[in-house]
Amino acid sequence: MPLVESGGAPSNTEAPAVDPATAKAYWAKTSGLMWTVLGIWFFASFFVHFFATAINPIHILGFPLGFYMAAQGSLIIFVVALFWFGKRQNEIDEEHGVQED
Repeated sequence: MPLVESGGAPSNTEAPAVDPATAKAYWAKTSGLMWTVLGIWFFASFFVHFFATAINPIHILGFPLGFYMAAQGSLIIFVVALFWFGKRQNEIDEEHGVQED
């Protein structure tokens, strides 16, 4: 349903429809990015910590690397991944013409 301005005439401020091929390509890139970030999250959350005892002989600032990764490293990786995800998603949006103003 078109938006109606105060004068009663339909407004042309609706977003243009995206053709199915563009929508499919957009979703493929967005989905790929999502799975990549989830893979990074999984690696930083679980995989590194499974080997905490093996990497504990390495010390950073006096703390074992396993402890450091649990306390700080994973959080840093998460924050960097979130900013990278946002930047990359904006690039995908602009590439397919669905960016926000």
